Amino acid sequence: MTTPVIDLNADLGEGFGRWPLTDDEALLSTVTSANIACGYHAGDPATMRRVCAIAAERGVRIGAQVSYRDLAGFGRRAMDVPPDELAAEVAYQIGALDVFARAAGARVAYVKPHGALYNRTVTDEEQAAAVVEGVMLAGRLPVLGLPGSRLLAAARRAGLDAVPEAFADRAYTGLGTLVPRREPGAVLLDPETVIERSLRIARDGSVRSVSGEPVAVRARSLCLHGDTPGAAALADRVRGELLAAGVELGPFA
Repeated sequence: MTTPVIDLNADLGEGFGRWPLTDDEALLSTVTSANIACGYHAGDPATMRRVCAIAAERGVRIGAQVSYRDLAGFGRRAMDVPPDELAAEVAYQIGALDVFARAAGARVAYVKPHGALYNRTVTDEEQAAAVVEGVMLAGRLPVLGLPGSRLLAAARRAGLDAVPEAFADRAYTGLGTLVPRREPGAVLLDPETVIERSLRIARDGSVRSVSGEPVAVRARSLCLHGDTPGAAALADRVRGELLAAGVELGPFA
């Protein structure tokens, strides 16, 4: 029987100036890939530099978490951005983070959209293509996204590595999409539920939707949100349980 291998990713560097949000130091001891905010939904140059340095030191892969330009709304508000403008902004964010990654002796290894942009590119062909165009401008990087999304389809058409991910701490619809955050129960906070879901994703490639039916989520990477209460301790528990169950942890990029 083949040993399952999965990447653990988390959203990091999501503070701004003197206001920290994510426990970057602790999470970078647990995850294998770090989605680092590039200043459009959170983060700032000093934070980007610091998180890249710690990630590089610990061998954690650095990913650019690109977003709509929505610092006040944490990138979670719906926006209509012309495709050419969006492509340029995606490339800009990747380039900014790559300066700090290379200064730390590493590089940006992949790209993942954040928040409203992530959800929009699940179904919006035009916005998905614009994100991929931005990635192509910055370099031929792997793209991390939801299985079955327009984003991953556009990445494959462009010849990029399209990497499917699943969420340990988010509720799913029966269609395999994420339950919107505005709905009750969209974010899973019970540690035992998150751990059970993580094991099921890694071993079986499935989750249960909010209505109870099984949903296939074949994923190479598992996301744990860094901005939820107790995120670092929960991520450490998830890592330990996966290893104890015989799941191998390793980055995809």
